[in-house]
Amino acid sequence: MSKRTSDGLFTLENLKTIVYAGLIAIGIRTVAFEPFNIPSGSMIPTLLVGDYLFVSKFSYGYSRYSMPLSPPLFHGRIFGKLPARGDVAVFKLPRDNETDYIKRIVGLPGDHIQMKGGQLFINGTQVSRVAAGDAVAEGDGPRMLMKRYLETLPGVDGAPARQHYILKASDHEQLDDTQVYDVPPGYVFAMGDNRDNSLDSRVLSAVGFIPVENLVGRAEFIFFSVDATAWWWEFWEWPFEIRWSRLLSGIT
Repeated sequence: MSKRTSDGLFTLENLKTIVYAGLIAIGIRTVAFEPFNIPSGSMIPTLLVGDYLFVSKFSYGYSRYSMPLSPPLFHGRIFGKLPARGDVAVFKLPRDNETDYIKRIVGLPGDHIQMKGGQLFINGTQVSRVAAGDAVAEGDGPRMLMKRYLETLPGVDGAPARQHYILKASDHEQLDDTQVYDVPPGYVFAMGDNRDNSLDSRVLSAVGFIPVENLVGRAEFIFFSVDATAWWWEFWEWPFEIRWSRLLSGIT
């Protein structure tokens, strides 16, 4: 075998390896886990700007939005399952079916959701929240001192209640008194944990009710987090920008 032939076979084998690796990566991304990063502060304090997390694609079954580029191969969900109330979920923004959003699911099909005086009501019952001190929201605009609360969302069909922290600037903000939102069949209702700095289902013209088909997956854990305050060329600062305590932490 000549050297040229040998080199050609070597190149072909390398190309096959790259193709196989790419197919495996696409397969894992489609059916198992997909990485996402957090660009805004709407989910503070649960998620911070600069968090990198994995989303499980199998949690709610699979739709066209589970696949790269969302090809219109089928409608609905395969092995579909509704999210639990309190799940932090990634979904495609209904307005364009392209933009990735991440919020907390607070309303399921048939629920009635309303904000009154800054308090969340589900099916006419006020959701429990307990004051939990103050917290600073930063990374998405100016630093703000906020009030922190521990909120408890009621379970459904025997599922346990879910607790998580939320932030509030006050109980007199723009979205603190709303209409009653009647969640239609096949849709869910989502809100940000940074309640007064979140564009979410409360704004029907921007987000509104989320089709179950648009769910991409459930946020599971943070694999990396960085505050990115130093200039890119200040490499000696890079280790100090990493939020080491958030690495491999679960999302609740």
